[in-house]
Amino acid sequence: MSRHGKKYREARQQINREELYSPEEALELVKKTGTAAFDETVELAVRLGVNPKHADQQVRGAEVLPHGTGKSVRVLVFAKGEKAKEAQSAGADVVGAEELAEKIQGGWLDFDIAVATPDMMGTVGKLGRILGPRGLMPNPKSGTITFDLQKTIEEIKAGKVEYRTEKAGNIHLPIGKTSFAPEQLRQNFYTILDALIKARPPAAKGQYIKSITVSSTMGPGIKISPQKAAALEI
Repeated sequence: MSRHGKKYREARQQINREELYSPEEALELVKKTGTAAFDETVELAVRLGVNPKHADQQVRGAEVLPHGTGKSVRVLVFAKGEKAKEAQSAGADVVGAEELAEKIQGGWLDFDIAVATPDMMGTVGKLGRILGPRGLMPNPKSGTITFDLQKTIEEIKAGKVEYRTEKAGNIHLPIGKTSFAPEQLRQNFYTILDALIKARPPAAKGQYIKSITVSSTMGPGIKISPQKAAALEI
């Protein structure tokens, strides 16, 4: 019995499994093979030559995509007083303090990104077991622990994405939608790849970018040549 539907199989036939495409070719293909009735997300998967078990080989950061992700992001902010007012005026979807932490402890998680001012981390730290496994815990490396709420919230709303290595050294993140123009996807792709290259840990040895794959939400993976992608032309 087939594991995939007819549309997926037809999309897969357009791709040469043995070929490593250029980024431009792959992004054109990901648009063609995104055949779902909705506007599919274009996902980027990069396998890095690092061992995340070692603290000095972890890769983590955040980058603002030139053309955003195409997704409306719900931003939650832990702040008090004037900083709470700043967060609200900057466009935060939910703003609060201790009462918000209690709501989350009760099981509420209707948000995509959490931001906190440093003075709120005593309260937010207690939520580590809930937010941490879901990738929602504010972190200074991703810029989500800050007093500069205006800039942070505006960047997130504009298409700022976080990245971090998983257990096997992989990084997964969205770089747009299949409705994006090829040039928009290309610029988003190269912006992230450039950020990953600059974030290479000094302790990483050998080949750093081991593999790159792009795919749409319901479509097949398309492999990109790391060598072809290395010629950055943002």
